Order: sequence, then structure tokens, then C-alpha cells
Amino acid sequence: MHRAPGSKILSYESSMKKIATFGSVEDFWAVYSHLRRPHELPHVSDYHLFKQGVRPVWEDATNINGGKWIVRLKKGLASRYWENLVMAVVGDQFEVGSEICGVVLSIRGAEDILSIWNRSANEGRINLKIRDTLKRVLNLPADTIMEYKTHNDALKDNSSFRNTDVFR
Repeated sequence: MHRAPGSKILSYESSMKKIATFGSVEDFWAVYSHLRRPHELPHVSDYHLFKQGVRPVWEDATNINGGKWIVRLKKGLASRYWENLVMAVVGDQFEVGSEICGVVLSIRGAEDILSIWNRSANEGRINLKIRDTLKRVLNLPADTIMEYKTHNDALKDNSSFRNTDVFR
């Protein structure tokens, strides 16, 4: 998904462009190897990688009671972190069953943002496991600030990245 900086999207879901689907690691690599790397994307672009049947919107039945872990990145780091994250999700390194719904990379002007969406915001132990696995697979520094936001809160304030719960 892409929009010009400063412009508004009237219909979030209809402004997304489906690139491909895959059913195996081999199929994933066949698609991934042809995608533009995050550092090549224009500002205000998003990549969504979601499980079959899960729409990358808060209101989707699989997402509605969930939330997302958020990691804000300095410019120039997104390509490496995105690749590590999608490989971890495709390779099922999170080991939380069907809890992971998808991942999003948001390219913005001042920073880039990774998020991993899960289906159950109120499952504390599972959410902490997702956070810890995310830190491990990305090899994030110990002092990295992580944020979490429920999709219900996002719907209330109509924002993906404001008013998050911060974890140090």
C-alpha cells in the first residue's frame, strides 16, 4: 500500500494492492526475491504479510480481539529487520500456534515501524512470549522500547501508533 505524504486514504482496505499468495517456504522465496526492499520504498508505504483468510484490518474477525507489538526503527534498518521478521513468521519461530495473524512494515518519513499482529490481546503469557521472540529473532538491543496496542483501542482513537502501551 502506498499513499502520497500528507494525503488521506478514504478506504483503507480498498487502497491495498494484493501482490501474491504462497503456500510453502519455496513459494514465499519466489515472491520475496522479486519484491522491492524496504529501503527502496517511497515514504508512506506499507507491506502487509498476513495469513490466508485474515484481512489486515483491525475489524477482521480474527484481529478484532487482538493487538500488535510495535517496534520503531531508525531509518536505514528496516530492510534487515523486515527480512528477519518475515522469515521468523514464515518459519513459525514464534511457536504460539495460530496466535500470529500477520506482520506489517510501515515506511514513514522520520522512522520505519514494524508490527506483529496477534489474535488475543488479553493472553498475557502469550503476548510476552511474542514480545520476547520478536526481540530474539530481530536481535534487538536489551534497552529497545517495545509498544503494544489493542485493535479495540486503535478503533477508539482511529490510530495505529498513538496512545500505545510502552514496555522498556
